Amino acid sequence: MFQRLLICTDFEDGLHRLVNFVPSFAAGGVERLVFLHVIPFEDCDGVPRVNAKKVERVRDRLSVALSHTTASIDVQVEVESGRSVDLILRAAKKHSVDLILVGTPTRSLLAEKLFGSTTAELLQHLAVPLMILRPQLIATYTSEELDLRCRHLFRYLLVPYHGSDASKYLIQRLKESLRQPTIGQRLHLCWVVEGLRRRDVPVDYQLEQAQKELETIAADLAALNVSIDAVEVREGDPIVEVLTAAQMADVSAIVTASNSPNKLLKWSVPQFTDELLRRSWHPILYFPPQR
Repeated sequence: MFQRLLICTDFEDGLHRLVNFVPSFAAGGVERLVFLHVIPFEDCDGVPRVNAKKVERVRDRLSVALSHTTASIDVQVEVESGRSVDLILRAAKKHSVDLILVGTPTRSLLAEKLFGSTTAELLQHLAVPLMILRPQLIATYTSEELDLRCRHLFRYLLVPYHGSDASKYLIQRLKESLRQPTIGQRLHLCWVVEGLRRRDVPVDYQLEQAQKELETIAADLAALNVSIDAVEVREGDPIVEVLTAAQMADVSAIVTASNSPNKLLKWSVPQFTDELLRRSWHPILYFPPQR
């Protein structure tokens, strides 16, 4: 599904452990793997300077990945000094990556407003999809579990859909990614109907119409040689039901998207994608708006 990955680590997110699993990524179809760590400039009497010794130490730690390079996968290590968001975007363009991996803790909206977030800012400028992994989970995985995780990052995806323009955009972007050869790709489609949203239309009718539309989408996706494991319609709170569906279906990640720039992480009325990014413990595969 994705062949060129940029893994950004600050050594607190646990993603630096992935340097030991290059063969696992290769087994999952990854052809290029770039590890990036950004070191802020040091202030020396008001003059920003690069800490050359720290750069060298970090490069040595990440260079373990280079020992696993084979004919089937290209591995690069970059250690840069400066502003994280700018350097991540530059590395993504330089290496022509089709997915960026980051680790970020769950945060409240208030915490993001007060303290900021590299991931939150990165979301505003992305041109390629982003996968968000929770550091707390990466820290608890054994080496055996990480091996499987790296092999199956995109193997089984939960795709929330609710008939909106954003949902239709998500399906469009998903189709584009699935056109690349993917072995054993599986999808779980889920529509959550909010029963109280449309009082003029009976809930049973809403559920029936959702099921029909979802089955049409499933047939369209199945034509791309992917397996549709489930087409599920639920009733209730979208975030709660999607997270429950992800847990029960044993998926490897939840897919979401935003079709409108500059609508993420607003102070009022959080959007579905915003809330999912904050609350999900499952990896989130996010497709940004076209820019």
